[in-house]
Amino acid sequence: MTPYHQQRVPEPLDLKRVKVLPLESRRSLSRLGDALVNPDSPAPPAGELAELAITACADRIRAARQRGASVLLIYGAHLVKNGLMAVVNRSLDLGFVTHLATNGAGTIHDWEFSYLGRTEESVRDNVATGSFGTWDETGRFINLAVLAGGLRPEGYGGSLGRFISEEGVTLPSVEDLKQKLRAEPEHPLAAARADFLQAMLRHALPSGRIDVKHSHQAASILAHAFQLGVPMTVHPGIGYDIITTHPMFNGAAIGRAAALDFALFSRAVDNLDGGVVLSVGSAIMGPQVFEKSLSCVNNLRLQEGRQVVKGHSIYVVDIQDGGKWDWSTGEPPKTNPAYYLRFCKSFARMGGEMNYVECDNKVFLLRLLSKLSGAR
Repeated sequence: MTPYHQQRVPEPLDLKRVKVLPLESRRSLSRLGDALVNPDSPAPPAGELAELAITACADRIRAARQRGASVLLIYGAHLVKNGLMAVVNRSLDLGFVTHLATNGAGTIHDWEFSYLGRTEESVRDNVATGSFGTWDETGRFINLAVLAGGLRPEGYGGSLGRFISEEGVTLPSVEDLKQKLRAEPEHPLAAARADFLQAMLRHALPSGRIDVKHSHQAASILAHAFQLGVPMTVHPGIGYDIITTHPMFNGAAIGRAAALDFALFSRAVDNLDGGVVLSVGSAIMGPQVFEKSLSCVNNLRLQEGRQVVKGHSIYVVDIQDGGKWDWSTGEPPKTNPAYYLRFCKSFARMGGEMNYVECDNKVFLLRLLSKLSGAR
């Protein structure tokens, strides 16, 4: 028997052979007409403690905007599945949120709602049949939008927001890409051009205009942010998102777009003194991305002889009980299970003032919008 350390490393599985299916054929669990929350609907009560936190949060946001500081809304995919797109978009219209950030799943549900008017599938049923996430239009058009965005260059959020808003994309010709690669092999966009060229050849993509109707784009956070010029960054993980299953998936293109978005996110963090961070239902991405970004910003500031980011307020919102720990008192010991709640622990280490709000995201955002709009 060959010793383990001398065995040949196996070849990666060829995932380009995955069979994709029409999105229209999928049984979707959420429909836009049923899910979409009217921002003018009565805000349900939040409970005494949550209500106090929401009132304080609204006051902090107003103060932040008066001084020109950032207000970041970092959110998970359930915010979209819960139909809160119009509520978020109203907050953008009123100027209370200056930066949006989400994970890959947040964009997938947003795109499917705007394109098809429905989203979400049964993971249990579809993994068993090998069909989970293997939906052609979702993977094809999101990957295409990000690939095209690399030619501008534009991050993941901006690329997909543009794709929805403009209802498609205009592709360059194969010859134009070849000519630019020959003439400018060291150009900063050379890698993006090479990735796009390979996609066009491998998938027989035509040059010129590709129209993709988005019948429900008015409900899209991505499109609305793009139209208003509000930065919208996306922080995906390779293998996390269903677009990874599509043959058009290109990890280099996704990584390039996400890297640009991380730098754009960091620009917002650099303006956070006296600002507000809202982390709504983001258990992993939000705390992980924020802590690295804040460290980068503080690193650059100290090199320039500036003070680190300070005076910011953080509101972490989740339906869980926070491990039954009072996070206003600081971080629990490692012997307490609450210590291992990443969405609380990381933010509690980020300076400023961290507030944990146990609340349904629909209730929190509707109550917050009501207070920011002047209603009680």
